[in-house]
Amino acid sequence: MKFYLHLTLIIVFFFSFAEAKRMGYWDIHKMPTSIEKDYYIWRFLLRKNTSREDAIKVIYQASTLNKKLKTAYRKKTGLIAKIPKLKVRGGGSKNWKNRGIAHKSFKHGLALMQQNKPQQASKYFDKARKHYVRQYDVSRSLFWLYLSTKDSHYIKLLRERGHANIYTLMAADTINVRYPKTITKSIWKSKIHGFDVQDPIAWAKIKNKMYAGANLHDLADGYRSQETIGIHTYLKAKASNYDDTYFPMPYRDAMKNMPPKRQALIYAIARQESRFVPASVSRSFALGMMQFMPFLIEHISKEKGKKMDLDEMFNPYKAIEYADFHLDYLTKWLYHPLFIAYAYNGGIGFTRKLIKNKHNFRKGPYEPYMSMEKMKNVEAREYGKKVLANYVIYLNKLGVKTRIFSLLKILATPSLTDKFRK
Repeated sequence: MKFYLHLTLIIVFFFSFAEAKRMGYWDIHKMPTSIEKDYYIWRFLLRKNTSREDAIKVIYQASTLNKKLKTAYRKKTGLIAKIPKLKVRGGGSKNWKNRGIAHKSFKHGLALMQQNKPQQASKYFDKARKHYVRQYDVSRSLFWLYLSTKDSHYIKLLRERGHANIYTLMAADTINVRYPKTITKSIWKSKIHGFDVQDPIAWAKIKNKMYAGANLHDLADGYRSQETIGIHTYLKAKASNYDDTYFPMPYRDAMKNMPPKRQALIYAIARQESRFVPASVSRSFALGMMQFMPFLIEHISKEKGKKMDLDEMFNPYKAIEYADFHLDYLTKWLYHPLFIAYAYNGGIGFTRKLIKNKHNFRKGPYEPYMSMEKMKNVEAREYGKKVLANYVIYLNKLGVKTRIFSLLKILATPSLTDKFRK
């Protein structure tokens, strides 16, 4: 995630953490190859007392090289970091080819819609639908087929899919019916004995079992507890090929004093960021259930007058505390969950520029759907849509009856969504 802090502050903040984790070379050597191990390699490289020789040895154990690893390695050794290429898991060339065709067709369909040629656009949306594999992408194509043809048949097809996402929610609102079924489990067991839910390497070992072909239902059942509900539901969803849509609601005690809208927002973001896995680490070393970047952790720590080791962000209660603090800042400027999601992912500066553009989120044909689809920042674009759908679902689970259309209708009304537009 990209945020609003100045680059020079980021550099200073990174190195303030360098001495915090006292993990030796052999501790790291024994870890399974993983993104989580890469994170500890990065911290090892940042330590002042790590020798140049150990740095050269440890870099070859990384699974991938991000900018942070490359920079830390170059500062420590004066060398350019290189590692052997690892075999990429999953996905064949045919799948990638089909996805490429689908993306190109969908993009062409949007362009034709902007030219007010819906009949021609529908042919490209249909082509995209036939080449996409993921349920979410198929749902997107079906919804735009409906917009371009006004044929309720496509709403029916969306409803039959049963998957809960922004497009199936909008389809339900179009014909004023119930939202798709989601699963929120209530589990009596509090924790798994001997398992540290805050240990990224323990999570890495679970993922290795998953990639090695373990029975996912059996693997999931081994982590059926309140503390590990994120791991449990992630594995169960994957075992069903995501046909079963899980919306867990863990750590309620951490949010008991928050209003429902804030609870729903934290749940919506956490589900998208980490699926509620407390020890999550991203390729860019965003950390924990709420996926905070190290520089933002340092910034918030300074604002709170506390010094915190990065690994403390793997504590889900600490992650919720910091998320609540950060959302206090974002919601001073942004009132709409979609725009807040953009800012959480892409930064408040990015969001301000996006929504102040006179071509975005204004009244017009196919709005606000067109503005939500044509963003060049693909990560923020999809992130925003998914968080918005999560938010609506969680609000309803928290007893606040909400329909997604009510939120979409106000996106062109600045007084109801943000402080940036006039």
